[in-house]
Amino acid sequence: MTKKENLPNVLTILRILLIPFFLLITSLTHAVGWHVFAAILFAVASITDYLDGYLARKWQVVSNFGKFADPLADKMLVMSAFIMLVGLGLAPAWIAAIIVCRELAVTGLRLLLVETGGTVLAAAMPGKIKTATQMLSIIFLLCHLTLVGTILLYIALFFTIYSGYDYFKGARFLFKDTFK
Repeated sequence: MTKKENLPNVLTILRILLIPFFLLITSLTHAVGWHVFAAILFAVASITDYLDGYLARKWQVVSNFGKFADPLADKMLVMSAFIMLVGLGLAPAWIAAIIVCRELAVTGLRLLLVETGGTVLAAAMPGKIKTATQMLSIIFLLCHLTLVGTILLYIALFFTIYSGYDYFKGARFLFKDTFK
């Protein structure tokens, strides 16, 4: 593999490696300045989420590692951030719990789909809106811009629930014998 072919995977690994630093910086102090720094670090990690997928598709270097690690890195980053926001009192625990549960449920559904027939659920527009609003809400909340952050958080909550429903609706054939 060339360096170009490895770059999307390197970006994914970088995102995973940034998570402990994000957690450390976020938990160092309750000072707004540290939270803004954590927001910047989170934003950089979020940008790698966009870039790795974009480059892998553009250069046609989609790999099994990328298919596995990219969504895992995304979920690790976002779930860690929401847990930290709850600990800082910047987000309600019930919203973070719904987001975490949805992410775990959809991840399980994707694994089940692959196991039962090789079907891969591509991210649809509601899921992309969910991801964007989640990431933006985290950044705004960490910057203590609570009005905008909270509005984005509730939009993210709506799209979290809706996109989760959409995924399960698309895979309802898996459960047709469940409630007979």
